[in-house]
Amino acid sequence: QVQLVESGGGLVQAGDSLRLSCAVSGRTISTDAVAWFRQAPGKERDFVSVSVITWNGVTASYADSVKGRATVSRDDAKNTVYLQMNSLKPEDTAVYYCALALRRSPYMNHRDRGQYDYWGQGTQVTVSS
Repeated sequence: QVQLVESGGGLVQAGDSLRLSCAVSGRTISTDAVAWFRQAPGKERDFVSVSVITWNGVTASYADSVKGRATVSRDDAKNTVYLQMNSLKPEDTAVYYCALALRRSPYMNHRDRGQYDYWGQGTQVTVSS
């Protein structure tokens, strides 16, 4: 059974950094797309970042709201994906979820949460001003 477990969230001040981790068990992630989404109270779950394996290596993409402040990385030996968030803002406050997609296609919309097959339980990030 595939399980994703997020960790690394917490209460921080604006301008601080956090590194979130997504540990995957039950499947090796070496060929999988693994993404981060976030959901603030009363809002939809939004795309944050994704790490994708392509024919020429690992690629990453980011939501405009975090571009330049976030870095997604993966350690396939540890079966873990990370999200480094810097210069955190109060509007980054949300529950952060990682998600894994089984489908591999160059036409897949990795920003669509409906494309993902497995989800973690989430980790809370709270940024105070």
